[in-house]
Amino acid sequence: MAAMYGSSCEVAGDLISAARGETEADLLLQGADVINVLSGRVRRSDLAIHRGFVVGSDCSSAACVLDLDGCLLAPGFVDSHIHLESAMVTPYQYARAVVPCGTTAVVADPHELANVLGVAGVRNLLDLSQDVPLNVFAMAPSCVPATDMETSGAQLGASQISLLLDDPRVLGLGEMMNFPGVLRRDPAVLEKIGMAAARGKPVDGHCPGLSGRDLAAYISAGIMSDHECTSLAEAEEKLSSGMHIMIREGSAAKNLDDLIGLVNPHNASRIMFCSDDRHPRDILEQGHIDSMVRRAIASGLDLVTAVQIASLNPARYFGIARIGALAPGFRADLLVLDDPDRLRVEKVFFGGSLVAAEGAAKFDLPMAKEDKPIQPSSMRVAALSPSSFDIQARGRVARVIGIVPGQITTRSLCLPVTSQNGLVVSDLGADLLKLAVVERHQASGRVGLGLVQGFGISSGALASSVAHDSHNIVVAGADSQDMLCAVQAVVNMGGGLVAVRGGKVLASLSLPIAGLLSDRPLSDVAAGIDKVVEAAQSLGSGLENPFMTLSFLALPVIPELKLTDRGLVDVVAFRPVSLFLEDGID
Repeated sequence: MAAMYGSSCEVAGDLISAARGETEADLLLQGADVINVLSGRVRRSDLAIHRGFVVGSDCSSAACVLDLDGCLLAPGFVDSHIHLESAMVTPYQYARAVVPCGTTAVVADPHELANVLGVAGVRNLLDLSQDVPLNVFAMAPSCVPATDMETSGAQLGASQISLLLDDPRVLGLGEMMNFPGVLRRDPAVLEKIGMAAARGKPVDGHCPGLSGRDLAAYISAGIMSDHECTSLAEAEEKLSSGMHIMIREGSAAKNLDDLIGLVNPHNASRIMFCSDDRHPRDILEQGHIDSMVRRAIASGLDLVTAVQIASLNPARYFGIARIGALAPGFRADLLVLDDPDRLRVEKVFFGGSLVAAEGAAKFDLPMAKEDKPIQPSSMRVAALSPSSFDIQARGRVARVIGIVPGQITTRSLCLPVTSQNGLVVSDLGADLLKLAVVERHQASGRVGLGLVQGFGISSGALASSVAHDSHNIVVAGADSQDMLCAVQAVVNMGGGLVAVRGGKVLASLSLPIAGLLSDRPLSDVAAGIDKVVEAAQSLGSGLENPFMTLSFLALPVIPELKLTDRGLVDVVAFRPVSLFLEDGID
């Protein structure tokens, strides 16, 4: 994060002199229509910049003058909630992709890296961002692990959270996914919330479907935002109850069209945009926050409000000084847009320096600073065999995870199973596959077993070390042998995605940094994802991105039914459940 939000006496003096016209400004942007998110107006105005800050519109002399007649100027966009790990690249490679889209700041919740590497993962992410022309802030991950019904590579207790919250780059406490823990008044959960409150830092929420008294109780604990709304009614209730609403448009969860009608002149200041989890191909082809601004305007939202939601609102919510608007004293993180109809980002300035133009990054890092690797996580997996994926038939009807296309939620189904020689087998005619989650942090040998419907593959197996949030290895397959082959391929790569058939790897993408990230450019990673997705589709899958779907099947905080290395979880009841309805375990 190469931003300066305060200023020394010397810098402040220089800014005052430039603003008064007593010294020459560094840059004058001339003749554009400036989107003023503070006044709510668009007006023709010059913009003078000195030492990386806006110093006014009246400028008598500048070292460089840029004529922008016919263009719009907007503050840089802020993504209010991301998991940078979803892009599967390092901060530098991420910046090269999103800065040309107009994103100049992101608020990352790095709980994926934290689940694998702990505090070191969070700090490494921030350190790698230091010399990148993108303001990368973090939230302290609140739920590592997300629940006690899974195994993660690290745990962040109160002492670790306290250390992170004392870092000025950490803006608050990240999404509180453990809403049952809040409602149960879990002392450890409430202590973390209290730590953020004591420092005057916000606490982000995560409470899909929560309503009524439970919602009131959750908010009363001090939780201030939510990005999980999927319906207008849900968003209206949460907004009316005092929450800030982050409208999400990610790769798996797409909520903008359903929620944009929420915005009106009275509540717009409490609404933000976020991408949450957006995969490489979507960033390359659709853009980033800029795509949300364009779609919001196409849906009827006025230009200034759309830009305000994308810039000023998140800056104010998180207490980030000097960004989010174009006015004296604000950092010159700004966008040159071509016209009100297309709103294409032509140029991006970061601290007054041109960092992107015509959709391409205009920056590089010195070789000595380029992508110093985050300490890779070794794959600690106990010895496996095909029998590790055998499911003993303990009943005729089983709980099955039902995939909901385009969503990260699942259905909890009860379906008859097919067995041979006392073992459950995949029922390809019913689109029923075996599913497993292999613990990969402690070599414990734990393998959670279940069944899933909706992948559509007729042979082979798919496996991934990207498995939210604990990131054990998740594998779905038609038979135990191919499931074993897929898991072994992931382990041998040090992490990644793989599709296999008949004991042979059809395609793979290596993610050697903590089993989550690549050190390659985003375009290379996108191409690798395309190959594994094509391989999955050659196996019969009709899902748009089977690996995205696979990665969320192990997340036991998103309803209704999920699988961890410790077994099935009924997320609605927030408790472990048995696979079979007739085995007497429940």
